[in-house]
Amino acid sequence: MKSLSPATLSPPFGKYSHGLAAGPLVVTSGQLALGADGKVPDGITAQAELCFAAVLAILAEDGLDASDVMRFSAFVTQRADMAPYMAVRDRVCADLVVKPASTLMIVSGFTRPEFLVEVEAIALRRA
Repeated sequence: MKSLSPATLSPPFGKYSHGLAAGPLVVTSGQLALGADGKVPDGITAQAELCFAAVLAILAEDGLDASDVMRFSAFVTQRADMAPYMAVRDRVCADLVVKPASTLMIVSGFTRPEFLVEVEAIALRRA
């Protein structure tokens, strides 16, 4: 296995990798909207965009992109945030011929109250 931790991302909160590559499979840890400057943007749309940017940066570190994603899983803290989150996800996937599977769950919260969304991915390197 190979750890994936792009320099453009804030370090993980604990003793884990932002992502792992093992053979053709790449998985990411859940990415919260924490900018490299340590700031959390306001609003679900800005946070979702930052989460997807982080996931895509992890994939890019191993030569993959959104077209290699098999599944996005996401977690939001409010039902009202489902539609704005899905709009960002749909923009990320707009040009993909095959859309990835997607799961969205509503959770009670994250490690800090300002976090509104978390996104993770499973990707497959195609031969």
